[in-house]
Amino acid sequence: MSDEQSTKGRLYGVGLGPGDPSLMTVRAVEVIAGADVIAYHSARHGRSIARSIAAQHIRADHIEERLVYPVTTETTDHPGGYKGAIEEFYAEASARLAAHLDAGRTVAVLAEGDPLFYGSYMHMHKRLADRYDTEVIPGVTSVSAAAARLGTPLAEGEEVLTILPGTLPEEELTARLASTDAAVVMKLGRTFSKVRSAFTESGRLGEARYVERATMVGERLGELADVDAESVPYFSVAVLPSRVDAERPETPERGEVVVVGTGPAGPLWLTPETRGALAAADDLVGYTTYLDRVPERPGQTRHGSDNRVESERAEFALDLARRGRRVAVVSGGDPGVFAMATAVLEVASQKEYADVPVRVLPGVTAANAAAARAGAPLGHDYAAISLSDRLKPWEVIAERLRAAASADLVLALYNPGSRSRTWQVGKARELLLEHRAPDTPVVVARDVGGTGERVRIVRLSDLDPAEVDMRTILLVGSSQTRVVRRGNGEEIAWTPRRYPETESGEGT
Repeated sequence: MSDEQSTKGRLYGVGLGPGDPSLMTVRAVEVIAGADVIAYHSARHGRSIARSIAAQHIRADHIEERLVYPVTTETTDHPGGYKGAIEEFYAEASARLAAHLDAGRTVAVLAEGDPLFYGSYMHMHKRLADRYDTEVIPGVTSVSAAAARLGTPLAEGEEVLTILPGTLPEEELTARLASTDAAVVMKLGRTFSKVRSAFTESGRLGEARYVERATMVGERLGELADVDAESVPYFSVAVLPSRVDAERPETPERGEVVVVGTGPAGPLWLTPETRGALAAADDLVGYTTYLDRVPERPGQTRHGSDNRVESERAEFALDLARRGRRVAVVSGGDPGVFAMATAVLEVASQKEYADVPVRVLPGVTAANAAAARAGAPLGHDYAAISLSDRLKPWEVIAERLRAAASADLVLALYNPGSRSRTWQVGKARELLLEHRAPDTPVVVARDVGGTGERVRIVRLSDLDPAEVDMRTILLVGSSQTRVVRRGNGEEIAWTPRRYPETESGEGT
């Protein structure tokens, strides 16, 4: 503390807890008792919930500073709009508190819940804490109070708890609710209908609970789905409690199969929609390597299998769905690109599975992941070809390679090699060199997103088949693909979006 600060008063941000005065901390009571000035925010009606919580500790000789918001949800004629009016208010309010502090008075700013958790106090703190000696007294949040009143664990073990303001756009709320384990949505009131719609769209409405005025007079608990939107006040929250040991919503009479792509590696590559589908599933079916990328969840059954039994895996998943189970078929990359979606839909086309709902959710495919790591080699037209001859003859592959190469397309070569297939890369290189210059850039990308990631750019003539395995994808440039070494020494590859004009003057 500087000498100048020592001559000034001290600022306190006092957390009062969720509403019940008995939940105030001993330290909060001590600070209020020792303060010269008690400050609190209120709307223009003048009533302050914070003051009502601390009322029994406020003395007649306390100086009270009521910080009245000029606007809450209504419109304003301020030239800066709502934001301008609020910024001006915070500046004026902090100046009023600073005058007390400069006079040597101790100021306690009361805050419902915790002062630094979605509270009004934080706006005073940001403007004053660097100039005055400051202490923040933590308080019990409405989140903790809601969980306590519901009597259910909020998050357990490795579960992720997400706190969301109801003021977020509905699509953002939906995505975040779909992808998390447990959640609390605050600031309901006028946002309630939108929030409930987000719970519905994310498939989580059946799990959601409602808490209004936790620990306060007028407290109300219930199922979120049963709440009348017109009755919801601002001081209410929606809660998705822990899934551990919780009863899962009843399985529908008719199940479904959702084919999901996990991307090229781990959780960072999952989309919110995919996370939600994986979390909602009763059963996970897939190649064991891909199942291992999916977090363990209580109440789910995993059915792992070898990578060579795609049709059997699809049939098994559809049979589970016919029995009313919600099944997620887990695929690597994008399920529709050389992956499980085709196998599932092929079996689902049979008469006995005609009534089983099947959805396919996209994922980040290996070509896009590798291209992003290398720069933008897929910036123009490209073709994706699998070099595996397990499901089609090599003659077909060779014909397609020649056609794509002669059309000057960038090539994304999937499944280029494995332990049992070592000659295809060399043969493909020979075919491509008939149409491409030896110095054509080739992105060799292995285990993108994984612990063994390695991405290099080599010349087509220097492509070494020995360096290619089943976890590698190759991106072969067109005649227009460029490689540039940037200032940090890193090489990037990119294919221009504009193609050179033809002799007739026509371009692409």
